[in-house]
Amino acid sequence: MGVVIGIDVGTTTAKVIAVDTASDWRVAAFREYRLAEPQPRWQVQGPRMVLDAVDGALAEVVAASAGRAIDVIGVGSAMHGLIGLDEDLHPITDIITWADTRAHAEAAELRAAGRARELLHLSGTPVHPMSPLVKLMWFARHDIATAARAHRWIGLKDLVLLHLTGRLVTELSTASASGLLDLSTRTWADSSLALAGVRREQLPEVLPTTAILELSREAGGRVGLPAGIPVNTGATDGPLGNLGTGAIELGIAGLSMGTSGAVRTVVDEPKLDEGGRLFCYALTDDAWVLGAAISNGGVVARWAGDVFAPDVPAGPLRDVQIMAMAGGVPAGSEGLIMLPYLLGERAPLWDPELTGSFLGVRHGHGRGHFIRAAIEGVALQMSSLVDVLDTVTPVTEVRCTGGVFRADLWRQVMAATIGRPLVPTDDAEGSALGSAILALYATEQVGSLAAGLELLSPAGEVADPIGVSEADRATYSGLRARAAHLLGAYDELQSYLETLETQPRL
Repeated sequence: MGVVIGIDVGTTTAKVIAVDTASDWRVAAFREYRLAEPQPRWQVQGPRMVLDAVDGALAEVVAASAGRAIDVIGVGSAMHGLIGLDEDLHPITDIITWADTRAHAEAAELRAAGRARELLHLSGTPVHPMSPLVKLMWFARHDIATAARAHRWIGLKDLVLLHLTGRLVTELSTASASGLLDLSTRTWADSSLALAGVRREQLPEVLPTTAILELSREAGGRVGLPAGIPVNTGATDGPLGNLGTGAIELGIAGLSMGTSGAVRTVVDEPKLDEGGRLFCYALTDDAWVLGAAISNGGVVARWAGDVFAPDVPAGPLRDVQIMAMAGGVPAGSEGLIMLPYLLGERAPLWDPELTGSFLGVRHGHGRGHFIRAAIEGVALQMSSLVDVLDTVTPVTEVRCTGGVFRADLWRQVMAATIGRPLVPTDDAEGSALGSAILALYATEQVGSLAAGLELLSPAGEVADPIGVSEADRATYSGLRARAAHLLGAYDELQSYLETLETQPRL
C-alpha cells in the first residue's frame, strides 16, 4: 500500500487529504469559495471557481506527498447539485446547490397533490426545492430556453469526475439523492423522468460507488500526477461523513453541525420511516444511510449573537464572549423557547416557507436567554430527528462532528438533549477521510469499510461520551416532550397569521 487521497467538494470548501497507509503520515489542504445569490432564493456557484479550488487543494497535497506513491484517489461531494451541459459537455448553468429554493412552488405543488410520499418511497429523496427532480421541473417551466439547450444534466460529483477523468458518469450515492432514481432497480425512474421533463439519455450512466476510473492526462498535468492513477467514483458527503467518523456500526448515528445540520445512521438496505420524514442515500450497494437534515443549524446561533450582542467586538474572542452570555442562563432558558426556523426547514417538516418564533417571552429575559434559547431550539430539533431514526432502527450512541462543538455550551446542550451517549469526533477531515476509506475498499486494499476505517482512523482514538448533569438531562427531557405540542400549536397560529396577511388593509 502507498498513499490514498480523499477529496470532499463541499458547499463552501474543497478539502483534500492524503494518508500514507503504511505510516502515520498525512497531510490536508483546503480551498474556500462562496455561494452567490443573484436573485432571491437562488444559491449558486460558478463551476470554474469550484473546479479550480479542487485543483488547487489537490495540487498542494500532491506536492506535499513528493517521494510517496499515490495509489488511488477517492472523490466525494455535496448532494443535490444540478448543472446543465451543452453538446460539448461545457456548463451552461451555474452549479445550482442544495441551498437553492427557487423551485419552492413546484415542491409545494407536488405536496399539495399528494405526490410527496410516493416520490420519497420511490427515490429515497424528499420532495423539497433542494431535489434535482424539483429543480428540473422549475427549468421546464421557467427557463425553457436553457432546458431546450441542455444536452445533459449532471450533479456536482459528476462535474468533478468529468474534470478529473474525462468520463461523464454518476454513481449510486449521487443518483440516490437526485429524486430521479428508482431504489428498487437502481436505475432512472421513468415516472420521475417524465415529471422532470428530461429524457433518460440526458442523465449520466449510474455506476457503483466502488467503480474505478482513471485520472486523465489533462487532469494529471494540472495537479502534478501521472495519467492513469485509479480514481474511485466515491459517494456523497453525508454518507462519507458517517464513514469518516466511524458511525457505520449498527446503533451508532452520526450527527454533523455546521451552518446546517444532519443526523444519519447506516443500514444494510434502503429503508424509510412511515411518516416520510427521513431520506435514504447510498454509501455502497449494501450500505445505505438513513437520516435527515435541517437547514437551521449553527446559522441560528450566529444570527442570535449578531442580533442580541452586536456590541461584542469582532475577533477571536467574540464567539467565546457570546457563549459565555448564554452559559450564564440556566438550562431551559427560564421558559423561553425558540422554534429556530429562520431559513424555512427541511426535516422533519420539509416546509421551506416555515418561519421561526420565540415563545414564552417574559420581562426578565435578557439577551443571554435569547441566545441560549436559539442553541436549545436547534438541539431540540436534532433530538427529534434522532427519535425518528430510532423508530426505524435503534440508536444507542451518537457521534458528533462540526465546528459548533468546539464550544462547551453546544456540547453540553446537545448531549443533554439528545437522550443518548454523545461522543465527539475530530471534524478536521470528516467526509474527505470517508472518501479515502471508500477508495481503499473499492481497490480491494481492505476487505471491508470497517477495516478501512481501522487502518486510517484506529478505534483507539474514539473519545469518551460527553458528561452531563442529571438536572440538565431532566430539564431537556421535559422540553422534548413539549416540543411537538408547541410546534403543532404554532403551526395553527402561523396559518391564521398568513390569512391575515392576505386580507385587505383598512
